Amino acid sequence: MAGGNRTAVGGMRFGDHLYLAYDNGAERHAVLAAYLRGGLRAGHALLYLADGEPAEAVRDRLRAVFAADDPDLLAALNDGRLAVPATAGRPAGEMIAAAGGRGAGVRVTVEASPASRGWPGTDGFAAFEDAVGRAVARTGDAMALCQFDRRWFGSGLPDALDACHGGRAGADAVFDDGALRIDPLFAPPGLRLSGSIDESTLPGLLAALRGLDDRAAHVCLDLAGVEFCDLAGLRALVGVNEWSIVPDRLVVLRSAPRCVEMMMRVTGWEGVPGIVREGAR
Repeated sequence: MAGGNRTAVGGMRFGDHLYLAYDNGAERHAVLAAYLRGGLRAGHALLYLADGEPAEAVRDRLRAVFAADDPDLLAALNDGRLAVPATAGRPAGEMIAAAGGRGAGVRVTVEASPASRGWPGTDGFAAFEDAVGRAVARTGDAMALCQFDRRWFGSGLPDALDACHGGRAGADAVFDDGALRIDPLFAPPGLRLSGSIDESTLPGLLAALRGLDDRAAHVCLDLAGVEFCDLAGLRALVGVNEWSIVPDRLVVLRSAPRCVEMMMRVTGWEGVPGIVREGAR
C-alpha cells in the first residue's frame, strides 16, 4: 500500500476494480502509463474505454500524450495492442467480458464521464460501476482502473467512489527498501520521504533526486515522514539543484524534522541559495 491507504498501481492484481483520483495531468499520466506498461510487459490485452467521445478522437488524444515520452505505449496504440473501441451503445461490462477470458489477461481503464454514467452517488453511476466490477470478477483474468479528476469534487471525494470500487490506486514508490520509502509528488512536483536516510539508503535517495524533472522551476521534498537523516543525506537534499538545468530553481524542504533543522543550523546550510524551508516540525 502506498501512503494514504492507496494501492500502488504496480501492485494491482486480477480481480481488482480500483479508482485513480488525480490532481493534475502529470499524476494521471504517471499512474496510467505505469498501469499500461505493466500490462505490455505481462502480455495482457489493454482496453481503454472513454464514453462521450469518438474512438478516433480518443486515440488522437492519447497519441499526442504518448508521443513525447512513451514510445512503447504509442506503438501499442498504433498496432492495436492498446485497444480504444467505440463505446456508444455498448455496455462496458460486455466489452470487458469479451476482452477477457482468453488466458493472457486484460487490463481495462475507464475515463470518468458523468454525462454517460451519472454523478457519483446516483443510481446511474452505481449501475455503471457495478457492471464493471461484476465483469472483472466474472472474467477472472481482468483488472480495471477508473480515472477521476479529483478537482471535480471540491474539498473531498464522494463516498460513492469508495462504495463502488475496491479501493483507490496511486503511483508506485520511486524507492522502497523497508528502511526508506520515496513516493512521487505531482502538485507541486517532488518527492515524499518516509523512514531513515543513512549510508544504506543514500544510493536510493540519490537516484530518486537525480530522477526528478530537471526542467521543473521548483520542486518539493516532503520530509514529514523522515525519522532520521545523517549528514550525507542532508548534503544530498540541499544539493539537489546540482542536477537541475533551470537557473535559480527553488527547492522547498517541507515539514523537516527537528534533527534536520538542527543540522542545517550547525552546518550553516540554512542559507544555501535556492532552498526554502516550510513548516518545520
